[in-house]
Amino acid sequence: MSKSGETKQLAVLNFIHDRVENHGYPPTVREIGEAVNLSSTSTVHGHINRLIKKGYLQKDPSKPRAIEITPEGLSLIGVSTVTEPTFEAKIPMLGVVTAGAPILAVEEATDYFPVPPTINNNEDLFMLTIRGESMINAGILSGDKVIVRKTPSAKNGDIVIAMNDDNEATCKRFFKESDHFRLQPENDTMAPIILTNVSILGQVVGLFRDDIY
Repeated sequence: MSKSGETKQLAVLNFIHDRVENHGYPPTVREIGEAVNLSSTSTVHGHINRLIKKGYLQKDPSKPRAIEITPEGLSLIGVSTVTEPTFEAKIPMLGVVTAGAPILAVEEATDYFPVPPTINNNEDLFMLTIRGESMINAGILSGDKVIVRKTPSAKNGDIVIAMNDDNEATCKRFFKESDHFRLQPENDTMAPIILTNVSILGQVVGLFRDDIY
């Protein structure tokens, strides 16, 4: 392996570590490429596979196609000790909500998602799985799980789970305007939803992503 190749692999490790530390989930292959100036996703895959072979990255068997940095990888980038989070808190999973056209809201818990206790912070939280592409510019992809803090109100610009008079819910950015509410998608190809009445179910405060590919 050339010196430049090893330097790129260190950059990949550092970027994955920073993304997990700051956002709680690993970046996509495309995001890794953009961060380390590699335009080819196949080249990024090659670096990831070599890091796995060297023992610096590993695939998480409980999360298909997700990867994490091993203790050896953390040591390589200067992170000497890692304390694994304890998953004592659990957030109710309330089904699926669209980042697209609204769907019928689901209010009964279908499962409970374990999270580090620091995330709960004594707030009334729940989790939803996103379906659709309307929030991709905000980094919310189809299949992501969003953590939502229950609240009946929102400020302009907040990303919320909102429900219309037909009990249909959607994930959008919220704006209160003169005589209506605007639920704005984060996708340049999609139009906003304009409503005269809207109920705020909660504000999106976090996100989990299983799949980086």
